[in-house]
Amino acid sequence: MYNRIAALPPEMFDARAFGEQLEKDKVLTGCKQAITTATDYLHGQFRTGASAGELIRLRAKFMDALLGALWDHQDWGAAEFALVAVGGYGRGELHPHSDIDILLLLGDGRHGQEQQLETFLTRLWDIGLVIGHSVRTVDECAKKAAEDITVLTNLMEARTIRGPEALMQRVREATGTDKMWPSADFFRAKLDEQRARHTKFADTEYNLEPNVKSCPGGLRDLQIIGWLAERHFGVASLEDINSSAFLDAEEMEILYRGREFMWQVRYALHMITGREEDRLLFDHQRTLAELWGFKDDKRLAVEQFMQTYYRWALSLGQLNEVLIQNFDQAILRADQADDIRIINERFQLSSGYVEARSDEVFAEQPSALLEVFLLCANLEESEGVAAPTIRLIRNHRHLIDDAFRADPHNRETFLAILKSPNKMARQMRRMARYGVLGLYLPEFGRIVGQMQHDLFHTYTVDAHTLEVIKNCRRFRYRDFELRFPVSSRIARRLRRPELLYIAALYHDIGKGRGGDHSELGAVDAERFCIDHGLDEKDTELVAWLVRNHLVMSAVSQRKDISDPEVIQQFAEHVGDKEHLDYLFALTVADINATNPTLWNAWRGSLLRQLYTETRRALQRGLDNPVDKQVWVDRSREAACRLLEDRGFMADELDIMWRPRGEDYFLRERAEDIAWHTEAIASHHKHDTPLVLIRTNVDSTVANTTQIFIHARSHVQLFSTICAELEQLDLSVYDARIYNAEDGMSLDTFFVLNSDGQPIGDDGQRLRNIKEQLTECLSGRPGAPQIMQRRTPRRVKSFSVPTETSMSVDEIKNVTLLEVSSPDRPGLLARIGKIFVEFNIELDAAKIQTLGERVEDVFFITDTNKQPITDPEICQALQQAIRRELDQQAAV
Repeated sequence: MYNRIAALPPEMFDARAFGEQLEKDKVLTGCKQAITTATDYLHGQFRTGASAGELIRLRAKFMDALLGALWDHQDWGAAEFALVAVGGYGRGELHPHSDIDILLLLGDGRHGQEQQLETFLTRLWDIGLVIGHSVRTVDECAKKAAEDITVLTNLMEARTIRGPEALMQRVREATGTDKMWPSADFFRAKLDEQRARHTKFADTEYNLEPNVKSCPGGLRDLQIIGWLAERHFGVASLEDINSSAFLDAEEMEILYRGREFMWQVRYALHMITGREEDRLLFDHQRTLAELWGFKDDKRLAVEQFMQTYYRWALSLGQLNEVLIQNFDQAILRADQADDIRIINERFQLSSGYVEARSDEVFAEQPSALLEVFLLCANLEESEGVAAPTIRLIRNHRHLIDDAFRADPHNRETFLAILKSPNKMARQMRRMARYGVLGLYLPEFGRIVGQMQHDLFHTYTVDAHTLEVIKNCRRFRYRDFELRFPVSSRIARRLRRPELLYIAALYHDIGKGRGGDHSELGAVDAERFCIDHGLDEKDTELVAWLVRNHLVMSAVSQRKDISDPEVIQQFAEHVGDKEHLDYLFALTVADINATNPTLWNAWRGSLLRQLYTETRRALQRGLDNPVDKQVWVDRSREAACRLLEDRGFMADELDIMWRPRGEDYFLRERAEDIAWHTEAIASHHKHDTPLVLIRTNVDSTVANTTQIFIHARSHVQLFSTICAELEQLDLSVYDARIYNAEDGMSLDTFFVLNSDGQPIGDDGQRLRNIKEQLTECLSGRPGAPQIMQRRTPRRVKSFSVPTETSMSVDEIKNVTLLEVSSPDRPGLLARIGKIFVEFNIELDAAKIQTLGERVEDVFFITDTNKQPITDPEICQALQQAIRRELDQQAAV
């Protein structure tokens, strides 16, 4: 029997010994031992540099031998059966822990062989194989394939292991293009399938934890075009297409090398995890970077490995795009072959695509390498660049050299693309995708595929940059106005929108070089502007925007923007309304392109408030700042007017407000002051705290729920409140703490659900929050019960230590403590507990959650209301915070 087993390396599989085991009826022992030996051999070969493609084919051959021998070992009687490999196994590609998909193919009926089939399958499960199986007749295969394109696709890759090949031939005849799924229908269905899959992964090759099988640029993209080729051309694989119009020599090289790289990554993932794992999770990325031999240098080893991955994914994504477009024109648009409109002597519009009229167009006129994208932008009916022209671009992009970049005509064309009224952002993306942008701007080429190995950025630097440009462009579209009304109005009145796009292009271009990327990018941006003929004023504006692109976000989220002196300082930094408008638009576009979960109405409200107050300051003139006392008096007067309508007397209010201090009236809105005051006056249970809640509908700040607590002040109060909010699954986004002279604390917390979504107007939930807080704060003060939860996997994958810094805010006469750390359960409560240990009073807190990282700012003083300046205390406090948070992160 063992003579029928396929020849394999003897170190991997001893066919004679295995056959003898079967003859002795030691099936389980023999199979398990054979699988272990084969797996160890293949893993050993992989670690010594063997081709992953060879190894997965060897594994498929080994599985053929194993299953074939077990099939031969069983008595099937006179039944007409075939054992058929389908799916990836059918292609002869079997990764270490991939499912082994088989079809048990019957002739015209089952003939009562169910027991033998069940015995065979049970034996496969008993030896530890993960089997995907179906049992069907030829007619059933045809019926299922007609109904479900996935079944048809599996059958297209089917390969008979044992039994009559004639059965499988009957299936092929019954499922041919003349019977079902003609190539046009098959193409449409597979294209829809790919679009849905790409949408699931945000339509980008640059996911931080990509799926090597299913993400754009992954193995499935290659399989899709292979299936299309097989269905339309009748070939077994892409390699068998003879026509260079569909796959030229360079593309074949990309196919071979890119597929081998992806196979290597997938094999390694299966090997190191011991399971079918196709996701490049953060902790796996480090392991694979080590396997590939990368070392930490100016950039982390993991960032170097992932840049290699992303560049291959991009190349394979481009190959998929070109071939899909080729199939589109050959299959769906064959009847439009004569639909050609001449654009100029170099280009024509063919079936909706801009196409070169000659294969020599770029060789003869290299400037056409930019012109083609300008035409795509200016022609409304253009759907993109024709596939043959994409190839020509790829084959001639090496012509973009120093002389090309210095050519005034090319510089003018590039600026014209930025100014184009239609599809500008799409052209920038195409230029990047086809390698043109990175060659025309070498500084952009350096960031292609550059990973940002943190929990904050969702995309690579180049993908993020293109997304920022896209957002800047969107602000000018009417249908985007509902989501970003302020940004849209501002963007439409910008003097020269292209200046915003240039700033977006350069804002992060300095990353990965060491040093301040904003300063490095500003230098590059200034050089670009000078080279491209912008005047001094516009050059200064663009360089200033790049240099300051993080400032507005930092001020809005880290400073007390209710303080007129903060507004005055920011207004002086900005200088004029034009700089403010451009910076606001760039800031909103940047935040929205960093992380899909980062932008919310809360952050939007902070930026709008800062923009509005700064604009007012600029309108008044920088020489006429608002006096702080005037601001306080206005708040008191406005609140007083509201309360007088409810029966309060001015003298009565003066007595109630006297202990509160000016900060309360400086930072709180008049309507909130009136809300607090009226509730406190009506609260007669002085031994219990007062808890007020406003939903996102009633709250004066964005979509947060506003919680106001009036309670007897004590050292544990802040940490107790934060611990309870954590128990209630709430995240704090802002906290304002006022310790009044009468021993009471007036605390305001702006919260969202822990997933960043508004709580809404769920009455029962709001009542529960109020009751829980009231009950918690009514007890005897003591150390809070901090929630014990395991740190999320993504956070634990990053051994990023907590960072702290302290400085004195001369304006507010407080110490600013800044804490940057991966987010984790109970973080605020733990920090509050440390404040108690160091006898520190908290004046306010700005809580900022950036993806899965927090950047919190605490305004603190000592017990005498003075800034903390003692170097030893500052050092000890920061050490205690870092130690506490980093120890907890490891749990």
